[in-house]
Parts: sequence; C-alpha cells; structure tokens
Amino acid sequence: MVDTNPVPLTSTPADTPRLMRWASIASMSVASVLIAAKTGAWLITDSVSMLSSLIDSALDLVSSLITFIAIRMALTPADADHRFGHGKAEALAGVAQAGFIAASAGGLLLTVADRFLHPRPVQQEMVGAVVSAVAIVLTFGLMLFQGHVVRRTGSLAITADRAHYTTDFVTNIAVGIGIWASSRFAEPMIDLAVAVGVALYLGSGAWHIGRHAIDVLMDRELPNEDRGRILEIVRRHPGVRSVHDLRTRSSGLHQFIQLHLVLHPTMSLGRAHVISDSVESTIREAFPQAEVIVHIDPWDDAPTPAGS
Repeated sequence: MVDTNPVPLTSTPADTPRLMRWASIASMSVASVLIAAKTGAWLITDSVSMLSSLIDSALDLVSSLITFIAIRMALTPADADHRFGHGKAEALAGVAQAGFIAASAGGLLLTVADRFLHPRPVQQEMVGAVVSAVAIVLTFGLMLFQGHVVRRTGSLAITADRAHYTTDFVTNIAVGIGIWASSRFAEPMIDLAVAVGVALYLGSGAWHIGRHAIDVLMDRELPNEDRGRILEIVRRHPGVRSVHDLRTRSSGLHQFIQLHLVLHPTMSLGRAHVISDSVESTIREAFPQAEVIVHIDPWDDAPTPAGS
C-alpha cells in the first residue's frame, strides 16, 4: 500500500498550485480512457474480474473529480471566515475517497457472491488481456507523474489519488493474469478469486486513506521525526534556555507550529524579540510552508518535563 504520510516539500509556492492542478487533470484523463476501454472489455468477456477493474477505474474518476475540486478549495487563500486557510478540504476529499472505495469493495463482493452461485465462463480472453496491458502502461505513467508531484508538494489529496491508481495498477495486472488463466484452464473460479483479491485490496486502501485523512481533520501532531527536528533547531539556538509546550498540526500544504521559549528572566524585551524572530525564521527554513507562533517565558513554567 502506498505511504500516505506527508513528505518533505521541495517546491516553491509558485510551483505547487500548477503541479497539483496538472496532476488532478492527468488522473481524470487517464480514468476516462480506462473506463471506456474496460467497459467494452467487460461487455465482451463477461469477466467479473474485469468488472472489478472497471469499478475501480470508475471510482478513480469520481475520486479524481473530488480531488480536483478539493485542490481548488485548498489553494484558496485564507479569508475573514477561514483565517487558517482552506487546506482541510484535502482531508475531507480523502475521507470521501475512502468511503467510495469501501463501498465499491462491498458491492464487488456481492457481485462475486452472485457469480459464484451462477458461474459463467470468460469469453474472448485476449480482449481482456490487451485492455489490461494498456491500462497497466497508462496507470504506471500516471503514477510516476503523481509521485513527482507528491514529492514536490506533499499534497494529501494527490497522495490519496495516487493510492487509488496504485491499487488500479495492481488490479490491472491481477485481472489480466486472472482472465487468461480462467480461460486457459476453463475454471471460472480463478476469475472470481481475482475479483475477491481486488475487493480486499480496495478495502485495505480505503482504510489507509481514511485513517490519514481523519488524522489531519482531528489535528493530529506532526510525525515524531518532525517534532524532534523542531526541538533540535530551537535548542541549538544561542540564548534559548529550554523549550516546552510544542504543539503542531497540518492542514493541506501548511503546517502550524506553536511553542514556548524559555529565555533569561533579566533579558530585555528587545533582545527577547530578536531571539524569538530568529527562532521562527530558522524553523521556517526547515518547514517552508509552516506558520510559527512563539510564546516567550522568563522561566520554565512547563506543567510537564521540558521539551514534551
């Protein structure tokens, strides 16, 4: 399963919207082509595994449309009613995508159960194999482009969309093999077994995508590696005696970081302000998309051990 955790950002703010929009347009285009091809292949072959792949591609298109809309919302600048921006639109899209995927997996299992009770052989397996091969090539190319965009933007919506196409990529390989084997050995159960595997894989994908999206909506802390990096940056700074009450969260492309700095109690307000600004600047160098809020303390008033 594709890693759905945030990745370090390497793009400039100007690059990010363009890359995200192109990724969503590319995914919708690929999904549309695959739906047309797989619909024809399913009608010709009467294969349940091809139907499962068609359902997967149809869901990819719906999810890509959701992603496209969510990206437009997430990239909308903060306004008077949304001071922290609209970044959580991406997480909402992720929850919707997970729901669509889970529903399709359940529907596919019902189709498998019906076909198990009323088995029929696969027809003209070469059509299904050719369509699966075309789908594999198109999906692989899209995944490469999406991976590039995710590495440069850290977009949750594109990460979730790429997870869909990763399942689609595996599905296309399995369906192609399943159709060939089912026809070659005149055993319809092979076709059904592939469809069950696809349904379970879809369910697993829905769980991973939904869990990460909910983490963002519930303001889960940034990964421990990022928190440790922030604390290390602050503690290395001259003049900082200690740090505590570090709080972090993410929303779309942005991170929000809050912490308390403990400085010498006799330090002038001006000097304390300079140190605070310097700490904020250093953190932003490591986290370019972060909004940093620093509270200055003249002594360590942390209710828990320093650095917690």
